[in-house]
Amino acid sequence: MVTILSISTRGQGLYNITRELNEIVSTVNIENGLCTVFVQHTSASLIIQENADPAVQDDLQNWFNRLVSENDPLYTHTDEGPDDMPAHIKSVLTATSIGIPIMQGRLVLGLWQGLYLWEHRRRGHQRSLAIHIQ
Repeated sequence: MVTILSISTRGQGLYNITRELNEIVSTVNIENGLCTVFVQHTSASLIIQENADPAVQDDLQNWFNRLVSENDPLYTHTDEGPDDMPAHIKSVLTATSIGIPIMQGRLVLGLWQGLYLWEHRRRGHQRSLAIHIQ
């Protein structure tokens, strides 16, 4: 089964999508299996990260913006703004697809883990995620 999940972002940042994913998994009636999530964009990505302290997400965002800065003179892909090429690089350095086991009808995430859509662009976008459950 494949479901398309649409997420509206408000700009750069991490968006916890664990609740939405758990809702999809709960409707499938699969006791044990695998849930694969794939982001259908090249300027956003997916990560599994701590969901207890929001400072973790802030620190990741700040560190990544320092690692992959805007306005680098090496960039030639600049037509869509100064945040576009850095967004493509950030998506390459993270993940566009993540697999999470399903056990007893629920995602097998650790106590402090959540799945995040990471929006790398400064303005908001409508992001599509393909969710495949087997």
